[in-house]
Amino acid sequence: MAPTTPSSAAANQSVERGAAVLRAFLEAGSGRTELRVSDVARAIGLGQSTTSRLLATLESVEFVERDPVSQLYRLGPALITFGSAALNQHPVHRESRQVAQNLAAELGLGANVAIRRGASLFYLCNFEGRRAPKSFVQAGRKNPLHATGLGKCLLLGSTLDQRKELLGPELPTYTKHTIGDHQKLDTELEAATVRGYATEVEELALGRACVATPIRDASGDVVAAMSVSGPLTALNLEAREGELAATLIEAADSVSIALGYTASHPDGVAV
Repeated sequence: MAPTTPSSAAANQSVERGAAVLRAFLEAGSGRTELRVSDVARAIGLGQSTTSRLLATLESVEFVERDPVSQLYRLGPALITFGSAALNQHPVHRESRQVAQNLAAELGLGANVAIRRGASLFYLCNFEGRRAPKSFVQAGRKNPLHATGLGKCLLLGSTLDQRKELLGPELPTYTKHTIGDHQKLDTELEAATVRGYATEVEELALGRACVATPIRDASGDVVAAMSVSGPLTALNLEAREGELAATLIEAADSVSIALGYTASHPDGVAV
């Protein structure tokens, strides 16, 4: 490996600092989408003059932009182009996008597709149904694995020891309904394996629920998960869980088949 030269080290530092500036907008919290130079400087731990130069460079390539009135910075349109390209290159997104969109229109609920990234689920796409509107795009967001139906599906096939290593010995709770220990999670995953889908009822957010099922690739591994979600009253799981699960499993199976998955009966006959 070639040694790192001063010029290459400086270039690496510039890239890292630019990435830190962009992350500052993602991590601003409280619904903030526009930041002052001082806000960004404080978030990344650099001086205002250095931060101002970084923002000016990012603005020149449209990674950030300034509001003409407030002069506050926000993420720029070039990131939409890059994000769209990244999604379009992902095989799960390509095969699931239309299926999820149709599901949301048919059921009037939110339809979501996610993959696992480390100890979190990562949304590839989501569509809002008429009974489950959202004021934001879910794609690109992350959520915990143990507190969501999607996440539970993404954990299928893992062992208890693997989950402890991945998620840590303690599972954080978000509501009084969140599964807070590995033994209970293990029981939940066993049930999901048997019935072919997982549920989540107010485990991440009060008043919300979902039904989710895994998506598999040609090797049979779980590579993604699909869910329908919305307010408790819209899902009405007491009356509709079986119906929603059957519809969802059929939709997810179509994506799995498109990814090369072939299920077989015990006698080896493909279906």
